Parts: sequence; C-alpha cells; structure tokens
Amino acid sequence: MTAIKLDGLATAKAIKAELAERVIGLKQLGITPGLGTLLVGDDPGSHSYVAGKHRDCAEVGIHSIRVDLPASASANDVRAALRGYIVQLPLPFGIDTNEMLELIDPNKDADGLHPTNLGRLVLGVSGELNSPLPCTPAGIVELLNRYEVPTRGAEVAVIGRGVTVGRPLGLLMTRKGIDSTVTLLHSASRDLESAVKRADIVIGALGVAHFVQPEWIKPGAAVLDVGITRVEGADGKATLVGDIDPRVAEIAGWLSPNPGGVGPMTRAMLVKNVVDSASK
Repeated sequence: MTAIKLDGLATAKAIKAELAERVIGLKQLGITPGLGTLLVGDDPGSHSYVAGKHRDCAEVGIHSIRVDLPASASANDVRAALRGYIVQLPLPFGIDTNEMLELIDPNKDADGLHPTNLGRLVLGVSGELNSPLPCTPAGIVELLNRYEVPTRGAEVAVIGRGVTVGRPLGLLMTRKGIDSTVTLLHSASRDLESAVKRADIVIGALGVAHFVQPEWIKPGAAVLDVGITRVEGADGKATLVGDIDPRVAEIAGWLSPNPGGVGPMTRAMLVKNVVDSASK
C-alpha cells in the first residue's frame, strides 16, 4: 500500500484562489486587507517563511508591510515595533515571547496566538468561532477535511505540546463538529509508541528528525508531518527533514509530507485569517 498524499501545496493554491475572489469583493467595497509582520534576528528558516507570507499576500491581492529588526534589538525595540503587527517566532534568546504576543491587538492577530484568542478557543466547544484560529492547527483540520479523512470519533495522537501546534490542535480537534479524541504526547510521555499505534490520525510536531517510525503506525492511518529539523549532509549542505520517517508511506492511508504538506496550509490559513478579519 502507498499512502494517498495530502498535498498541502495544491490545497493551499485552491484556498488562495478562493480568497482572491473574496479580496476583489472587499476592494469593491473600499476595504483593502493588509498584513504587517515583524521579524527579529537572522534565523534562515524565519526569513524564508516570512518571505513566503508576503508572496502569498501578493498572490491573493492583500497589501503587506514587513519590518525587520536585527538580533541585537532590545525588548524595548521589539515592543515599539510590534504594535499592530504579528511577530515571527522564534524570537532571539532573552526576549519574552509571551509578553510580545500579548502586545498584539487581539482583533488583528492573524496568527491566532494572542492569549485572548487562545482563550476563546478554549471556551469555544461548539458553534461558530469569531476569533482567528492558530494557523497550523487550522491548516491541519482543513487539509483533513478537503481529503475527506474521517475525524468524528477518530483517535488522534499529537506528538509535541508547543503553543503553535500541539496545544491548540488538541482543542480544535475536540470541538463539536470535528469530534476527535486527542492524546497529546511529549518528551515525558510514557509508552509513546503504543499511543501512536492506536491512533487513526498521527501528527508529528516535535522537531526531531524522522522520529516517528513505520512500525508505530496503524495500517491506513492518516499521518501529518509538521515538525522540521535542519540536517547537515556529508557535503556540508543543510536539508530540511520532517518528524516522520519516509517509510511510513508504505503503511499509512494518507500522508502529508514535509516540506510540501502542512507548511503551505499554515500560510494559506494566515491569509484566510487576514481576509476574515477584514470582512468583519
């Protein structure tokens, strides 16, 4: 068996085409959606990712503003630049990430990571959510929906408890209408392998290269690779490697690879959050 590819690139392209139509309608009403980003430091992955966000904005017809600060920027420099923007994580060592996230206007929080919006997700067990959702969890659920991967009653193993993926993903997938049962796993979890083996859906968001092994996967399960690690090859060149061993494709029913899977979906959902906010 070879897994069906959960193609994030193709799905994100379709979503952006839908959003472009909405942006045309908003502009006809005199409303121009916009995204402002703040990047601190010189992390290569962050620079690449932020550049992708701005390319997506241009593709959809959204105005975008980019502010970059050096790694030597002080906390006060970041505070002064941050208001009205979203901030690219991770921030350099010594700057309090949670403090900076709280400075963002919750109504302009396109990443969905402000404590107010995360709190609304905690409270929003059912019904429509009027606050922006964290982009990667929203992208994962959207990708599963578009490929008609069953979520109702499904057992889900999420490996990684970070604020951008693991913690909010558990909240989102247990909402009424999605109705999954989520086990949140991390470095201190006992018998992690057994929990993964039971799962109908597995999300690797740990950031450890090829951590999830083929023998852990239930035949026919949906597996989504979110974590990413830079690995230096024998030639000295760095490559990006996901959390899921590529051999999982021989066992899984669906597989979202990395790169080309959840990453493009994350950026597409960021643009969706911007358009949704402008629409409101």
